[in-house]
Amino acid sequence: MQTLEQFKKQQYLSIETYRKSGEGVRTPVWFIEVNDEYCFTTERDSGKVKRIRRNPAVRIAPCTVRGDLKGDFIPGIARLLPAEETEKVKKSYAKKYGLMGLIFELMGRSRKTERIFLAIKPESTNP
Repeated sequence: MQTLEQFKKQQYLSIETYRKSGEGVRTPVWFIEVNDEYCFTTERDSGKVKRIRRNPAVRIAPCTVRGDLKGDFIPGIARLLPAEETEKVKKSYAKKYGLMGLIFELMGRSRKTERIFLAIKPESTNP
C-alpha cells in the first residue's frame, strides 16, 4: 500500500466515488490536508455528494488537473463537514490556492450554487 507521503506537495487528488451499480467515478479536485484528512469543496448538489451520501467509501490518489494519476489509490471514508469545521478549512484552502482559489470561488458564486466542504479520512490513518 502506498503511504500518505505521495500526497505531500500535490495540488490535486483524484477521488473515486461509487454509483449504485458499484461502478467507480473518478474526479480530480483541489485539496488541503487538515487534521489527517484531505478536504475539498464542491457544489452541494453535485454527483460526488450524492454518491458519498449513499456510500462514504472512496478511493483517493494524487493526480494532475486532468485526472492523470501520479500515485496509487488508497481507500478512505468521506464525510460532509459540519459548519463548525468549515471555517478553518476555508481559511487553509484560501491560503493554499490564493488568487486561483478566489477566482474559482467567485465563478461558483455567479452560478448561485451552494458550495460545501467534504473530508476524506484515509484508511491507513483510521484507528
